[in-house]
Amino acid sequence: MKNKKIAVLIPCYNEEKTIAKVIKDYKEVLPNADIYVYDNNSTDKTSEIAKKSGAIVKKEPRQGKGNVIRSMFKDIDADCYLMIDGDDTYPKENAKEMCDLIINDDYDMVIGDRLSSTYFTENKRMFHNSGNRIVRWLINKLFKTNVKDIMTGYRAFSYSFVKTFPIISKGFEIETEMTIHAVDKNMKLIEIPVNYRDRPEGSVSKLNTVSDGAKVLKTIASLFKEYKPFPFFGIISFLFFLIFVFFATPVFTEYFKTGLVPRFPTLIFSLFMLIISFGLLICGIILEVVVKKHRKIFEYFLIQTKK
Repeated sequence: MKNKKIAVLIPCYNEEKTIAKVIKDYKEVLPNADIYVYDNNSTDKTSEIAKKSGAIVKKEPRQGKGNVIRSMFKDIDADCYLMIDGDDTYPKENAKEMCDLIINDDYDMVIGDRLSSTYFTENKRMFHNSGNRIVRWLINKLFKTNVKDIMTGYRAFSYSFVKTFPIISKGFEIETEMTIHAVDKNMKLIEIPVNYRDRPEGSVSKLNTVSDGAKVLKTIASLFKEYKPFPFFGIISFLFFLIFVFFATPVFTEYFKTGLVPRFPTLIFSLFMLIISFGLLICGIILEVVVKKHRKIFEYFLIQTKK
């Protein structure tokens, strides 16, 4: 690992209470790594303290963690990228192991799994715990995977993952997008349990449980549509078909009994639902073919990136 370049990525927004300790900790365990702090419009002394602590400090004026990660991935070249938060909630002890897995074992992503260790006891925000469980269940069901911690901010990445990951999210939903992208593209990923500790006193979470939770759910729905269009449109198509059956059944039952159709508006409406159902199904089939073609193109670019 001596000749490999490691970049420690720390997106920050008002973390003056903890940033110096975080930088010091990761310098100790990864002495040859470059530590980058991207200040996302902090109103406190985060940048000043990070510079004094020896980090490479840059500014990201577009608000949101997704925007920060986008700039980091675009600007920085390294063999291994270790992403952490600046709030001192992730332990330094796992950093070397995570980087080793990227550099020596050729993993594309290493996920620091908080939920299998201390997260639910350390985290005092009840709705965050529930939200993590809901998001984990949804993604594992929709994408047929078994990732234990979807939304952790403690991850390591390979060069090829970083340079081929198309970031769409602007905020905290970025971790969900990373996980789904890696699963969908069949990338080599591994989870290791990490101890999680709650924020120290005086450090305030930037997450809004309701609004950020809604963004994450919206992201899941959007990525499900984009990555798995046939199941997505198939489900909606089936719902419209059920509406057709509900309204058409009494009309056709009466027709076969009497030979009459006294409720033409109901018949027209039900047939309209059937047309929509078939249209959605066809859309799903066509888009599924397009997505498979894009996966093939992505595999080609992935091979080129690794050369």
